[in-house]
Amino acid sequence: MNLHTLVENVRELPDPRRQYGHLQHRLENIVVIAFCATLCGAEDFEDIEEFGKARRAWLETFLDLGNGIPDKDTFRRVFERLDPAGLGKCLRSWLGRRDCAGKGVNIDGKTICGSSNAAHKAYHVLTAWAGESHAALGEVATGEKGNEITAVPELLDMLDIEGATVSADAMACQTAIAAKIRGKKADYVLALKGNQGTLHDDVRLYFENIEVPWTAGAAEKDHGRIETRAYALETDVGWLARRGDWAGLGGIGAARSAVTAKGVTREETRYFITSLTDVAKFAESVRGHWSIENHLHWRLDVTFGEDAARRRKGNSPLNWNVMAKTALPLLKDAQIGKNTSIKRKMFMAALDVAILEKILFQKK
Repeated sequence: MNLHTLVENVRELPDPRRQYGHLQHRLENIVVIAFCATLCGAEDFEDIEEFGKARRAWLETFLDLGNGIPDKDTFRRVFERLDPAGLGKCLRSWLGRRDCAGKGVNIDGKTICGSSNAAHKAYHVLTAWAGESHAALGEVATGEKGNEITAVPELLDMLDIEGATVSADAMACQTAIAAKIRGKKADYVLALKGNQGTLHDDVRLYFENIEVPWTAGAAEKDHGRIETRAYALETDVGWLARRGDWAGLGGIGAARSAVTAKGVTREETRYFITSLTDVAKFAESVRGHWSIENHLHWRLDVTFGEDAARRRKGNSPLNWNVMAKTALPLLKDAQIGKNTSIKRKMFMAALDVAILEKILFQKK
């Protein structure tokens, strides 16, 4: 994995700028500089310009910068028009294929809260996340959360998920989505709420009234909180109404959690349908689904300041979202010091180009 390969990949991207006249800066220069700046903690287009000026000598080792560093307005105009789907495909191709077989793929959406303006509502992005490798596999911008039902099949069409277990929240609990997952030779764990008629109540009443074995998970202690979990899976679902509507239905499941903080215990039970028949795999998928919240959505806000940013025009918020998600696995996997946080790695990369190269060029 090297930046020359990334440059070649970016050259395949359609340039959103008018092609007549003289374009002073090449598209690959603009994208590669912006991505490297993102790894170093750039928060706006002015930061990207300053990064380019400070690291021009290093950048010229793999970029033709005969016309200098683009200014902040050039970066802004390009990223407002650049196709985020094309950018995501380009960057993921550079990172390399992520094998999903036998692993968890978590699908969930996040609204970019600061991206709304008079022309459009805040963008909502549905992401497929590989929990084990902490890498985004693909994303679809849905416009708003309610459009996830139609966006999930579109996202699944982009992915090779054979052998994986796909988890998703109740919005994606649709018979067509279950059928598509099974058609791609993958398993599913879909959360239940009230959007499927009486199905949620039927499953809830079953676990409330029938004795089933529960598998306890390990207790976790964090910041004064103690959380315990237990999981149950019932594969005898001959009594379940409309069970034939769900492709490959293997069972119904429940996940019970108890959180104790400051002497107060709060309990919650969530319910699922799944194609799995092994309670250990079911528990692993339910627990693993939180990876997309804890290791992606939280990072986008806290580490990259996504919700606080005021990038609103055109595709700019979506392209920043793609770059941040591509940067995350590189930053996480980079071996720099002991217990070095992602935020500190970004700061160190901004100070020392050798650290930036270590993040970019780590072996996979």
